[in-house]
Amino acid sequence: MSPTSSSSAPLLAGRRILVTGAARGLGFAFASAFCEAGARVVIADIQAELLAESAAQLRAQGFDATAVQVDLADPASVDRCATEAIAALGGLDGLVNNAAVTDSGGRGMADIDVAVWDKVMAVNVRGTWLMTRACRAALRESGRGAVVNLASDTALWGAPNLLAYVASKGAVISMTHSLARELGADNITVNAIAPGLVMVEATQYVPENRHRLYVDQRALQREQLPADVSGAVTFALSDMARFVTGQLLAVNGGFVMN
Repeated sequence: MSPTSSSSAPLLAGRRILVTGAARGLGFAFASAFCEAGARVVIADIQAELLAESAAQLRAQGFDATAVQVDLADPASVDRCATEAIAALGGLDGLVNNAAVTDSGGRGMADIDVAVWDKVMAVNVRGTWLMTRACRAALRESGRGAVVNLASDTALWGAPNLLAYVASKGAVISMTHSLARELGADNITVNAIAPGLVMVEATQYVPENRHRLYVDQRALQREQLPADVSGAVTFALSDMARFVTGQLLAVNGGFVMN
């Protein structure tokens, strides 16, 4: 491919990507950005009706998008989702582990319900591991497989009254390092993106004072939007990042710097 043609080609041209937690919010924004960058996508979520509507919305724009329902707390459902996604796409080049239980906060560590803790860990941590495991063979076969795990900058600054979520995202960061080493022999990159507090449906429960804290303490003092994160994830899935693995990129307007 000539320099001219490569520079004009969409960044994710021909890529086949599975995005979890993509019925709405950040996941849907990612899927939309990937489609615009030339990819074909499968969007997966537990919310079947909303998921179908979101896939239809992408298709109405002329994109190649398929919906597959998944419950990341159910290992059998994870395996089914991966199998259906790979079949629908004819292979897999990228996996974005975005799905997560987010609304587990508002309570101190002494008041967290054990069932809530277990659910957060089952989806956010175990679900990320299981989905990556289920997609590994297809990503290896791709020859350019890339995994992007959604972490959170809350794990970098120790957000209070959000212990289960913070602990789960800290685990995702550590798991990213380990997975990068395990999957390196398969030519699969594994990286983590840590957004700040993004204005999406999943963060509507967050108190106004926490939103204010983020805006006031960012180097870029404004609210964070889904589009602010999509570029970093798109980069991590592209050929531009083929020698980048095991890394954590905080995308939060300079609230946390590492």
